[in-house]
Amino acid sequence: MKKSVAILFALIISQFQAQQAPYYQQAAKYKMDIDVNAEKFTYQGNQTLEYTNNSPDELNVVYFHLYWNAFKSNSMMDQRVAAQGKNGDSRLQKDGISRLASIPKDQEGAQNIHWIKQNGKDLKFEVQETIMKVYLNEPIKPNSTTTFTMDWDAVIPQQIRRSGRNNREGVDMTMTQWYPKIAEYDYDGWATFDYIGREFHAPFSDFDVTIKINKDYVIGAGGILENPADVKGYDTNAKIKAGKDKKVTWKWSAKNMLDFAWSADKDYVVKSFDVPEGPKVYLVYQNNDKTKVWEEAQPYVTKYFQIMNAHFGKYVYPSYAFIQGGDGGMEYGMCTMILGEAKNIEGLMGLMAHEGSHSWYQQMLATNESMRPWMDEGFTSYAEGYVMNQLFPPADQLPNPFANTLDAYRNFIKKGIEEPAVWLGDHHDNGSSYTYASYVKGELYLVELGYIMGEQNLAETLKQYYDQWSMKHPSDRDFLHIAQKVSGMDLKWFQNYWINTTKTIDYGIKDIKYDTKSTIITLVNNGQVPMPVDFSLMTTDKKIVTYQIPTSLTHTWKEKDAYGEFKTMPYWPWTQKEYTLTVPYTKSQLSVLGIDFSQRIADVNMENNFVEIK
Repeated sequence: MKKSVAILFALIISQFQAQQAPYYQQAAKYKMDIDVNAEKFTYQGNQTLEYTNNSPDELNVVYFHLYWNAFKSNSMMDQRVAAQGKNGDSRLQKDGISRLASIPKDQEGAQNIHWIKQNGKDLKFEVQETIMKVYLNEPIKPNSTTTFTMDWDAVIPQQIRRSGRNNREGVDMTMTQWYPKIAEYDYDGWATFDYIGREFHAPFSDFDVTIKINKDYVIGAGGILENPADVKGYDTNAKIKAGKDKKVTWKWSAKNMLDFAWSADKDYVVKSFDVPEGPKVYLVYQNNDKTKVWEEAQPYVTKYFQIMNAHFGKYVYPSYAFIQGGDGGMEYGMCTMILGEAKNIEGLMGLMAHEGSHSWYQQMLATNESMRPWMDEGFTSYAEGYVMNQLFPPADQLPNPFANTLDAYRNFIKKGIEEPAVWLGDHHDNGSSYTYASYVKGELYLVELGYIMGEQNLAETLKQYYDQWSMKHPSDRDFLHIAQKVSGMDLKWFQNYWINTTKTIDYGIKDIKYDTKSTIITLVNNGQVPMPVDFSLMTTDKKIVTYQIPTSLTHTWKEKDAYGEFKTMPYWPWTQKEYTLTVPYTKSQLSVLGIDFSQRIADVNMENNFVEIK
């Protein structure tokens, strides 16, 4: 073999091996000691972090997130909010002006790193606003563990977004993304996105956290409280003993989570109950007239977890806490921070169902939500809609649980400001466009897959996705691989259209001709996204007959669907504008003709989809 050929062969083999590299994920163990000055809204922190490099790469630097550094005037978050004006997140601005710009100096967020060491030796580091880059004295070799120790102090910011002091409902401290948090490292490199207000990502970690705080505070957290008898709120027989400084110590632990979050307030009450076959649920909130609907939550929350466990995979952690403490809602490990005030139980459960479902599509199936927010928010919104339809069946029967979401999508498209779902979470130019790209199109991604390959196949795909990727960091490619394997279909075309573009679906009935023994229907594709078409007719005696017209792109056709039986017709080539279908019914036998009686197809113009025969 010639040398040049051998080199080429070696490069090909190397490239193949790189593509086929085995999956790995990093691991971390945090031990933190926190001393809170509740009067000044500050705290002192000391942290030991064991970090294991399971990657095949040698690491010469590591990165930490310092999220609270964003909450100040002229931060990158402030600049972004100011640039977007009224097109941005309404919670971050008032009358189009960034709320961050007016934070008083003594209430600006800060995480001041005093020092960091690796295996006892001082390290050089530089703070790049919400990212801290640390230069290692000794590289972390593959399959090895190193120990970082760190000392810092922090100022709890005025609550603008998710974290901070004195939220509008009067909760004293919402402590989320509050500690120096090591960044995720994977095949895509370090996940070092600046914090601009959107999403988070991290390695699975263990936590051992002690929090020293005034004895009259109650803490709600995502984790296991190790000393309930020593603190307020969790044990009716507790005998609280404070030290000379009037403080008590709370001891929390958690295993294999992305983060540890907590909230503290003097007026919290804690109520708990057990869901059959798990988990134990804690409700931590201020008990007053504005939060009285929390008293009604237990049966709904119980049923919620039972439905989620049955349809989407088993919740693996021992407990979960719903905590009053956020601006809207935000999910964390084993807990969520949500608004406490609610007008009715359906409104409260809608928030709980969404944030709770992030335990599946953010925690257990830990996608990089900064890069693929549509997988995080979208899949969570799908689960929320699926469960809420069972918890609160609509008074007016809908054709499917997602009909309202589809209508909202159609109305939004008319505004002409849609942005592709593939964009990074913080890089959308319009707040509403981000919402529809991530929440709505991510949710409808699953709705459309159910329509294309059948609801049974979608349910099986979601179960296999959980079975193969829970407690890992999957990507959209991993999900699509399972969907294609379960259905036998090629689905890459759909994902490309739906996620990477803003092209739309628009099929219609162009023409109907009646014969003595049959009816000839001409369908037309006026849109930019090809799809299979389920065409149905209702006879005058109320019989429904459905014809599946596959698209040539899938190469394998849907065999069954929970929405009814059907007859499969020859496929519609995606390059072909029109399609003619002949049905063995005369005009006198027909009542209604229509595209997709289940109304799952995200067709942006429904006016030409149905014809009533008179």
